[in-house]
Order: sequence, then structure tokens, then C-alpha cells
Amino acid sequence: MEPNVLNIVLGTLLVKPWYPSFYPEELVGRTADRLYVCQWCFKYSKELMPFLGHVKACPLKDAPPPGTAIYTKDGYSIHEIDGEEHKLYCQNLSLFAKLFLDTKSVFYDVTTFLYYLLVAHEPSPAIASTVPGQGAQQQPQVVGFFSKEKMSWDNNNLACILVFPPWQQQGLGQILMGASYELSKREGRLGGPEKPLSELGKRGYQSYWSHTIARSLLSAPPKKTLTVRDIRDDTYIVQDDIITTLQAMQVLDQKKRGGADAVINKAKVRAWAEAHKVDPYPPVDIEGFVQVEEEDEQRQELEEEEEEGEVE
Repeated sequence: MEPNVLNIVLGTLLVKPWYPSFYPEELVGRTADRLYVCQWCFKYSKELMPFLGHVKACPLKDAPPPGTAIYTKDGYSIHEIDGEEHKLYCQNLSLFAKLFLDTKSVFYDVTTFLYYLLVAHEPSPAIASTVPGQGAQQQPQVVGFFSKEKMSWDNNNLACILVFPPWQQQGLGQILMGASYELSKREGRLGGPEKPLSELGKRGYQSYWSHTIARSLLSAPPKKTLTVRDIRDDTYIVQDDIITTLQAMQVLDQKKRGGADAVINKAKVRAWAEAHKVDPYPPVDIEGFVQVEEEDEQRQELEEEEEEGEVE
């Protein structure tokens, strides 16, 4: 379907939508040549003057995004937002995201979802100030997000993922995917993205899964025998996704050994990792999770209290 908004102005960036979104027809019309969207709260306007009036007074202009910062590392942060607590923000975010997602279906009933915003502290490109005489402002910017259901019967750890077009091709989708799996690990729930995946989603996840599995295999002791279950326990990627990824990497040898129909050829994995320039470090550093640090501090305090109790 053709987009119902032909041009989006995000702050001062001009972006071409890919798909139609469900903006209210009474506010936007059946087709809009240009829609102005606030880069801080994603509120939208068809008219320039109301838009300029809003961005001067937007409550999020000089404040961090809503929700709680759960991760900060290497110039990026992730904020967790409850759709029930920040309903209007999440609705506006979802309507904006639909312009670049073919299959997204949740726009207004956001209360059963959590949203995870990826914030770039020094975004490239930066959004220029709308104040005359001021140039590009190096201020934090939401550059993408993923959402997930609070209660998923299929144990999906992600419902929707998007890096906004101006900031794509920078590896930021891998940060969001890595965060979704790290959150699954911390919750002790094995899961994966909601399926079917879009074509863009398939490419992104194929890259994430293959690089993550390669790192897991190559970091294991040389003599250790690994099973798909071992890889699953290390990466929290479900077994079906591991098997299809190993097949796509072409690193399986069809040999019957120890009852297995196929075995992983570690030499092929190493060659694949070199050919695809696999970074030895994952896209998400577990040390960057704020709650992990808080839990460690609480654990340390508890241990100190127990030691004091023993001394007494």
C-alpha cells in the first residue's frame, strides 16, 4: 500500500515514509503531503506554526525520555516504558513507527506492552535546532525502539523492532536485539521475536543469531563438546533458531557421531567468523545494565550484613 503521509519532518530531518499509518483522518486527512513530528514526544501536526509552538514548549525538550533508564554504555542508553503509564507517548511512537513497518498492528491499545527506547547521546545525523540562528544540537535522541508484551503466551521477548531510517545501517538494531535477549536471560524466560518476521527483520535477526552463536562457539574451551542445548543456555536463543542459523552458516557436517545426525565443524565456524568479521565483543555489555549494578550492590550489602552477623 502507498503511504498516506508523503513526507515526515522529524524535528528538522525530512524522512520519506514507506507504508501508511493510522493517524486520525480528522487531524491528518486521507493523504498528507507533509506531517511534522516532534523528535522528543512524537506528537504530530499537519501545520507548521502549531508544530513550532509545540517544540518550543515540549516538556521532554530538556528532559530524558519517559520511563526508567535500564542500560547505558558507549554513548547509548535504553529506557523502559510501560505503555499503561505513558499511553499517549507510546501511541504517538507506534503511529510514527508504522510509517516504516509493514506488519505492525498495535497503535492505540498499548497498555499491555513494554517499550524499550534506544537513545543516542550523540546521534549522527544530529537534529538541528528549530530556533533560528542555532545549528545542529548534540543532544540525546530516541533513534529506535522495540516493544514486547507484558505477558506473552508464546514467550516472545520482542513484538516489534525498528531503528528509525535516519539512523539505520549503524548496527543499532543489534543493540536492541541483544538487549531483548539479555532481558530474557535476566527474567529466566527462554524466548525469541514474534513471528513471522518481516524481510528486514529476518536479515537483522539472521545477522544477530549467527554472530552471537559464532562468539559462543569460539569462546568455549577447545576440547569441550557442545550441544545445541549448551548454545541455547549460553545465548538464550531458542533451539529452532539455532539450528536454522547453523544451517544457513553452512557449518554443519552430516555425520552420525554419538547419536547425532550432524555435528558443528568448529573450523568452519572460525572461517565463517573471519569472513564475516565477527566482533569478539557482543553488541550489548551486561555491565551497562543499571539494574544489574543495583542488584550487585544489594547482594554485596546483604553479604556484608551476613558477615557482620557472623562476627557478632
